[in-house]
Amino acid sequence: MHFAFTTEEDAFRREIQEFARAELPQGWVGPTYNDEEWGDEEFWTLGEKMAVKVGKKGWLSLTWPREYGGQSRSPVEHAIFKEEMSYNRVPGIDVVGGGIVAPTLLAFGTDEQKRRRLPGIARGDQFWCQGFSEPEAGSDLAALKTQAVERDDCFVVNGQKVWTSGAHKSQWMMLLVRTDPDAPKHRGISVLLVDMKTPGISIRPLINIIGGHAFNEVFLDNVRVPRENLVSEKNQGWRVVTSALNFERSGIERVGYSRRALADIAALVRGVGPTGGLSPEAQSVRRRLVDMEIECEVARLFSYRVAWMESKGITPECEAAMSKLLGSELMQHVAQTGMQALGLYGQLAKGSIWAYLEGSIEHLYLSSLGRTIGAGTSEIQRNQVAIRGLGLPRG
Repeated sequence: MHFAFTTEEDAFRREIQEFARAELPQGWVGPTYNDEEWGDEEFWTLGEKMAVKVGKKGWLSLTWPREYGGQSRSPVEHAIFKEEMSYNRVPGIDVVGGGIVAPTLLAFGTDEQKRRRLPGIARGDQFWCQGFSEPEAGSDLAALKTQAVERDDCFVVNGQKVWTSGAHKSQWMMLLVRTDPDAPKHRGISVLLVDMKTPGISIRPLINIIGGHAFNEVFLDNVRVPRENLVSEKNQGWRVVTSALNFERSGIERVGYSRRALADIAALVRGVGPTGGLSPEAQSVRRRLVDMEIECEVARLFSYRVAWMESKGITPECEAAMSKLLGSELMQHVAQTGMQALGLYGQLAKGSIWAYLEGSIEHLYLSSLGRTIGAGTSEIQRNQVAIRGLGLPRG
């Protein structure tokens, strides 16, 4: 079995690395995960500029068909792109628009929807959010109550969404609604594309544990959505949303951010760089660092397995869940290792003159708490593996 990348893939990886070195500010530390960009104006301002630069290189539409402005490149090359951008903490990569909405539209959207909605994502000047979770519908997403009623030439939407990442920065939302309240809960669901400037939409911030404004509550009061913004067929949205969740869960970004944090921690322990190294007591974490390096590589190989399956036309339902499970728990394990290595210094946030790595380890430790909840809890992922991978009966 040969695990090496091709000559072309290696060259593409070097091109991305050179781009990051050339375009990022000197000494850039950056976000420890992409959702931090929505709550940090420094990250967001640079991210908007970077997104346009990346879009001009055609990297935001790598795998799309050429007729929609893509390059028809392989899922493996797309995984390389996402890994390097996350490892180098390049801001501005819209994980919802490029990672969820675009592949969903390519699979289920009409020609008109693709023609009108994909170019903005490809250019990097249009950002999307995901209106899925509700106060009583998170892990049990099919329990959603937001209703859309057909009236004249549109759907009239009423309801509430919660934990909507980046809603305050996004121009568009992919919205999950119930269009048949009498149908069984996994039926009667539809997916709509919603302009966030539509009258009747209001947004309230949810401040997270690190004081950042990444999440929001979104309220929809008689919001009129044109009928042509319905994705696929009415009442057939569950098939669409499960595919969208697979796109979200199979990303390699979690591994990229974890590998970067681990490299920073290892450099501190070895005494490399301007910090001059940690105290002798921190040397006890060396074995832990080795364990983390192995865990990173396992999670990385799972992510590339998903990309390989996609290149062969195989739907990675179980594998996507495994990739998400490993990646999100990996982030927590690396953060815990960093706190162990830094000791009391690990509690210092960005802005303290004594904070190592500009407080990024403290930031990662707190933000990693939610990684095993967002995009589906670890329990949900394990259920997917048990049912779809091992063929076990539902509980």
